Amino acid sequence: MAYKNIIVEIRGKVGLVTLNRPQALNALNEALVAELNEALSDFESTPEIGCTVIAGAEKAFAAGADVKEMAQKGYIESYLGKFLDGWTRIAETRKPVIAAVSGFCLGGGLELAMMCDIIIASETARFALPEITLGIMPGAGGTQRLPRFIGKAKAMDMILTGRMMDATEAERCGLVARVVAPERLLEESLAAAAKIASYSQPIVMMAKETVNRAQETALSEGTRFERRLFLSMFATDDQKEGMKAFIEKRKPSFRGR
Repeated sequence: MAYKNIIVEIRGKVGLVTLNRPQALNALNEALVAELNEALSDFESTPEIGCTVIAGAEKAFAAGADVKEMAQKGYIESYLGKFLDGWTRIAETRKPVIAAVSGFCLGGGLELAMMCDIIIASETARFALPEITLGIMPGAGGTQRLPRFIGKAKAMDMILTGRMMDATEAERCGLVARVVAPERLLEESLAAAAKIASYSQPIVMMAKETVNRAQETALSEGTRFERRLFLSMFATDDQKEGMKAFIEKRKPSFRGR
């Protein structure tokens, strides 16, 4: 389909989505989110795609939700219209998603990045949940995901004061996986995605599901879930191929089954 707010590309086994509202620093409106969900759905149903990268611009990954769009909303309109319902679908994708973050990553932009599986940040990245300054609080998972990334104390600090965190601090406290030079951000992100996509797709999806389970259940239940999926992998052709290739000292040829 023709997209107005994002640019969609396929790079080998990697799907690349670039947020494209430069006039608004990639502020997230309902149209952009709908297009993003559509693109991710297409990648999910395309067997050749094994991982997705979501990128923004050098100046801003996404500078929050579109305040002009939200300002006049009322409670009943928002409730009946299921406002924000579609914003969290990215967290439900089964294939891995990497956020390549440069510049401002604020409000809804940070919530979007936290729904991804890996955040790779440019040295210029700046993170904040400044909703408190607008008379609201984060509403697309920010109050729930941020403490899981960085702990209660820092999450409270960011959410209640609206302060901004730089890339170095974000990496130190576990919000981002790695920090790279600005000119290498997309290259590093695509390389990581290509590496993930080169492995057995069902095994990668199971690994993602298992790690996510750790955030939602007790340790005992999580380890039981892990064990069940681990044992199920021995029924796959890719497990046989991977171990055979290791023994034969060659690169495995995974077939996704």
